[in-house]
Amino acid sequence: MKTKRNPLYLTLFLLFTLTQSGCNRYEAEPINIRTIDDVFDEMDINGFFADQALNHIYTYLPNGYNRITSNTFLDVATDDAIFSRVGHNSEILSQARQSPVQLLDDIWEDSYVGLRRINIFLSKIDRVPMEEEIITRWKAEARFIRAMIYFELIKRYGGVPLLRDRILSLDDDLNIPRDSYEECVQFIVDECDALKDILPVDPNIASNNPFIGRIYRGAAYALKSRTLLYAASPLHNPTNDMQKWQAAFDAAEDMIGLDHYALLGNRINLFLQRHNVEVILAYQRMQSSDIERNHAPVGYSAPNASAGLTSPTQNLVDAFPMRNGLPITDPLSGYNPDNPYNNRDLRLTQTVFHNGVNWLNRAVETFDGGRDRPGGVITQTRTGYYLRKFMGAFETNTDYANTHHNFVIFRYAEILLNYAEAANELSHTNPALRTVAYNQLLAIRARQSVVSGTTRGLKANMTQEEMRTAIQLERRLEFAFEEHRFWDVRRWKIAETEFNKTLTGMRITRTGTNYTYTVEPVSSISFAAPQMYLYPIPLAEVLKNDAMVQNPGWQQ
Repeated sequence: MKTKRNPLYLTLFLLFTLTQSGCNRYEAEPINIRTIDDVFDEMDINGFFADQALNHIYTYLPNGYNRITSNTFLDVATDDAIFSRVGHNSEILSQARQSPVQLLDDIWEDSYVGLRRINIFLSKIDRVPMEEEIITRWKAEARFIRAMIYFELIKRYGGVPLLRDRILSLDDDLNIPRDSYEECVQFIVDECDALKDILPVDPNIASNNPFIGRIYRGAAYALKSRTLLYAASPLHNPTNDMQKWQAAFDAAEDMIGLDHYALLGNRINLFLQRHNVEVILAYQRMQSSDIERNHAPVGYSAPNASAGLTSPTQNLVDAFPMRNGLPITDPLSGYNPDNPYNNRDLRLTQTVFHNGVNWLNRAVETFDGGRDRPGGVITQTRTGYYLRKFMGAFETNTDYANTHHNFVIFRYAEILLNYAEAANELSHTNPALRTVAYNQLLAIRARQSVVSGTTRGLKANMTQEEMRTAIQLERRLEFAFEEHRFWDVRRWKIAETEFNKTLTGMRITRTGTNYTYTVEPVSSISFAAPQMYLYPIPLAEVLKNDAMVQNPGWQQ
């Protein structure tokens, strides 16, 4: 029997050519180079090196904590945040400066390296004399990651070359055309359908179990749900084909029908546990305090010094309703601009640090001259806010401690909102489905009573358009900094409105014990439609592949 392995993917083993130090000058070839035959050894009854190869394949899962560059969230290229340093290269995305030769978040080359490694793994793993059950499980995990890679590619570039099981060599014709977006979607969906019957059910086992973080059946359902929702959205469904929305509805309903996942009561703990009932799949990382040290307020000294790299915008803060669920623009909401953070949706202080909130046993000071906005040349908030989400519960601590910061790829709240969105789009012929959509929003807002009241501030008997707006808002609030808004605004095809605007912050001045709050412009975001709805194919790929067609609007 093979012993259980710990799938902490950040033990980065090189896949098939793991090279160690030096070689003897008398060797005909270095004896410490590990070949494919070594990795997939017909005598290795425990599959030791094949296990390492699979661990490395897991590193191709998305890790949103370092999306653009080190310690940079993709959200700094949306209207929800800006990077705290002026002139950061994230502005290539946020200021519409991306081009085929100047790309951020470009995953093309790395993805195809990963796809090749997965295909080699799938073609060779049967050599290893392990139990058939283990081999079958490992192959299913690798196939899921392959499908996930293709999804990450098509949401950026549209249709891409589908290699399926092919392993190309230099003798092959490498002028490979792009498959259509629809063909890529079908491949991903077909893989998810096949894997649902192979992958085991997530056992919801103890958080210290070494199998935590593995790919289970729920991940295949979740990837299918997200893929079909994107395919049904206006960007890829310009004729509003209801069959696509029905497919997205059915996929989300199937996931809910598993009756295996649920909303976690404590929303903060959702991001601090290796395993819980809401997380379907997360990128596993070693325990650390890096999120706190990179993004918390800057006014703390060693050993708790933080860089404050992310500045959430006033635009995002204003999107959070009051505790009664009403928007702050509603005269009945009770919003007081002289006390703007009082009695707000609890998710506000779970997402951003604002002036006066407690952290490391003192109040955060983002007023002018405060410890967390001192002025001068050091990196500090540009908006009056810092990122709070994903961080440990250090409000009353005096020091940081290492904690789990596993980036959530799929969680159950997304499935509920996928279900709501598809139901609402189908509701023009079946208005009862709007009640289905309403109930999902109600469940999200009722969690930990983030919004109070029986209706949680949701209007009764919403029209389809009103429900669509409510769903879009709920996704923005619930999934802030989880890599949804950047893509949601694109797939809804509203980016030319949402991503062409002035970004604002809050200037706070203190006089004695009184504070004055003034909203001020701090930056802007630009979006060039229609070309920015898809990334450009990297110019190097177009030049070396005669069959590669560039995306519209990006030709040189």
